[in-house]
Amino acid sequence: MTKLLTLEEVAEMLRRTPAQVRYMRSVNTGPRSAKMGGRIMFREQDVIDYINAAFEGQ
Repeated sequence: MTKLLTLEEVAEMLRRTPAQVRYMRSVNTGPRSAKMGGRIMFREQDVIDYINAAFEGQ
């Protein structure tokens, strides 16, 4: 089963503020997300992949 994360949980994982994560989402530089029931949600695996990709690019 896919675990879904809120914007606040993702911000904590990335050590960013929720506002920074919203901005990253608006300019398509953050992890994949979707609006579900009026809330922005992220799949945990997409966030992990985003973090791993940041380390692979070094």
